[in-house]
Amino acid sequence: MITKIEGIIINETPYGETSKIINILTKEKGIIGVMCKGAKSMKSSLRALTMPLTYGYFYIYYKEDKMSTLKDVDLINSFNNIKQDIMLIAYANYLTELTQQIAKMEFDEEMYELFITALLKIDSNIDPLIITNIVELQYLKYLGIELNLDCCVNCGNTKNIITLDGDSGGFICNNCYTNERKVSLKAIKLIRMYNAVDMKSISNININDNSKYEINYFLNRYYDRYTGLYLKSKKFLDYLNNIN
Repeated sequence: MITKIEGIIINETPYGETSKIINILTKEKGIIGVMCKGAKSMKSSLRALTMPLTYGYFYIYYKEDKMSTLKDVDLINSFNNIKQDIMLIAYANYLTELTQQIAKMEFDEEMYELFITALLKIDSNIDPLIITNIVELQYLKYLGIELNLDCCVNCGNTKNIITLDGDSGGFICNNCYTNERKVSLKAIKLIRMYNAVDMKSISNININDNSKYEINYFLNRYYDRYTGLYLKSKKFLDYLNNIN
């Protein structure tokens, strides 16, 4: 029996001369492996529909815990704007690898929706750094290291917060401050917004570069210190950002 499954292709592996295996992040079943017979052939109708970042409805001979087989695809979005810009590709690849790694540990429909919506926002030319940082922040709950953005991480003081420190793991108040890197009050307010915002509600967002980079620096430090994730796509993204 053919099963219709919503999902997005996150990677592919060649199989033989004309076929490939794709991994699809699906809305209801997490990551599944699917055989695409003949999909590498120039004459195959599935060739263009089985590329990474293809988002659609997949018609599959589904076998739980075994290799399923692809029958057809109804395309929802192929993220063409992303695919024409190396920087946007780098952001999309990082979010894809990050999502894949976390989904192996814990996955639900909310996480899927956040990932898909983030790609749609980046494809519609909303600042990819802001979108990526929002995803990184909201993914922390799946890693079991969600931030406490209500008080100082050292003493619990809710007042006189003066900085945000990745090594310490959150806010630092004036009484506990030693020599941590200081951030602007704007960044302190914005990271709370990043944590609470509904990605789907974002239609346009403008944040000054200083605040953006302060938040990104914090999240880079926090991920390095507390997640244990070391992603090649992140290193490449950082490299591109440093040369631009």
